[in-house]
Formats: sequence, structure tokens, C-alpha cells
Amino acid sequence: MIPLCSPTDARKPTALALGSFDGLHAGHRRVIAEAIENRPENVVASVVSFWPHPREVLFGEPRLRLDLPSEKLDLLKPLGIEQLVLVPFTQELAQLSAEAFVETVLLDTLQARQIAVGANFRFGRNRSGDAALLQRVAAARGVSVGVTEIVEDADGRMSSSRIRSALEAGDLKTAQALLNRPYRFQGPVVRGRGLGRGLGWPTANLRVDGRKFLPGLGVYAAWAWLNGTGERMAAVMNLGPQPTVDPNAPSAVEVHLLDRSLEMVGQQLLVEPVLRLRGQVKFSGLDALSEQIGRDADEARSLLSSQTGVG
Repeated sequence: MIPLCSPTDARKPTALALGSFDGLHAGHRRVIAEAIENRPENVVASVVSFWPHPREVLFGEPRLRLDLPSEKLDLLKPLGIEQLVLVPFTQELAQLSAEAFVETVLLDTLQARQIAVGANFRFGRNRSGDAALLQRVAAARGVSVGVTEIVEDADGRMSSSRIRSALEAGDLKTAQALLNRPYRFQGPVVRGRGLGRGLGWPTANLRVDGRKFLPGLGVYAAWAWLNGTGERMAAVMNLGPQPTVDPNAPSAVEVHLLDRSLEMVGQQLLVEPVLRLRGQVKFSGLDALSEQIGRDADEARSLLSSQTGVG
């Protein structure tokens, strides 16, 4: 796995792609390729992002991520990236002028030898910096800046927002096409109240990082991997509250492995939702709920059995 580091701990000098790169869609991958191709020998291929998201610090807005930094490491390595550098975004950093950010962070601290950004990238105090300013300041130090135009497909510009919208709608097929990979999330299995087991449908209760973007509420056919590796297991997943069992309970991620019985508490479970089967419904009672879960399980089993191979 490639390292995750701060600017002061990064290997230098660097060839860097600058941006959030949340979701690593086709537009992001093009910026990264621009940043690192034809780089000089011994220059470290790097992605540089801010953490936390600037809007969290400046406006207190929670910003859920398609990919948490730890997840992004495995995604960046096949692209030729050798390190992910997270610039701590603070109120102090927010007050830096765009010129000072380029000079102190990119050129001095990271010793950038070549840089790439997307055409719509903004940075510096009050977002005053743009690609043209970055090119001008870097050029004065002999550093080239590649600016990648927005990538579009038949439905419009490639963007993290489109991916989030597809996931929110439970449209995993569109999300996968935009990401060029399945959407997955993981978390430790924690002990629940045993309500599913009491209904005859034991579930693994996942504690997913609260900064991770999850698909829209509903019931999904899904694949699951214990500790993120090994055998792919068919599952049905409920994402959301429990309107029949406990209407006041918070949203949860509950995964029932089909035709398997494993003790998973304390272990990591990686989940890949495949198809949204239905929305959430409040049933007349526990018997009706149990019967519907049985139908959900049958539908998920049929769907997943048609898919072969291991992901």
C-alpha cells in the first residue's frame, strides 16, 4: 500500500496532481496521468488533497466522502501514484493567499517539479486562485502546470456529484459506470440487539465511518467479504432505520449472509451493494416483516447466483 502522509513527511521532490479526487472518476484519472507522465527520474508521483474538506472548516458543513483517505490508497497505486499527501486544512491555511499557498506548500515544502489540476480547480483565500494563477506563479520557478479540461460523456460532465446522486437513488449500475469500479464500504461488525436473530434472520451490524457516503436507504442484494479478502459471500443488506421493529432507532447497516452462519463480531466486513431491491416499509408486525425478508433473500439469492467469479 502506498503511504499516506503530511506535506512535511512526504518524499520529495514531487510530481503532483492537486485536487480532492473524490471517487477517482475519469476526469480525476486524466489529471493524475497529466501530473506524472514524463516526470524526471527520482521525482515522486504524488496526489495532494486537503483534509478535512475546506467547507467543513469554513462553514461547518459535513462533507461525506465517496472514498476515505485510507480507501483511496489502494485505488491510486494502479494509477502510478507513489504517495497520497493530505494537507491539513485549517483556518490559518484558509487565510493564505493563493500565491502564498503555491509558493510555501507546493513549491517549497513539497518541492514540486511538475503539477496538474483540473480546469475548474480553485484554491487560496476566498478561492481566489485558479489554474492560470497557479501556472503563472509556478512558471516563475521553472515549474510547469498542466491544466486538464472537464471530461464529459453523453450525459454531461464527469463529477463526484453525479456519482453521489446515482448512489442516493440506489442506482448502483450508473455509479459503477461513473466510478469504473463497484462501490464498496466496510466497517467492523459490532454486537447488536439480536432482533434479526430473533426473527430467524441474523444480521451483521456494521459500524461504518460517519464520513463515508452511503447509498440511499433501502434493501439491497450485496456481496460481502470478511476482513476484506477471501471468499465472496452473497448477502441481503438493509440500510436505514427499522420502521417496524423500532421506529426510533437510528439508521443502521445490517447485513444478512445468505445460507451462511458465521460469528463475525469484531471482524471487518467489506460490502458491495449490487442492486436495490426495495425501499423501506413499515409492516403490520414482525411476522409480515420476516416473510418479506424471506422474499428479499430469495430475490437477492437469485440475482447474485447469476453472477460468476470472485470480485
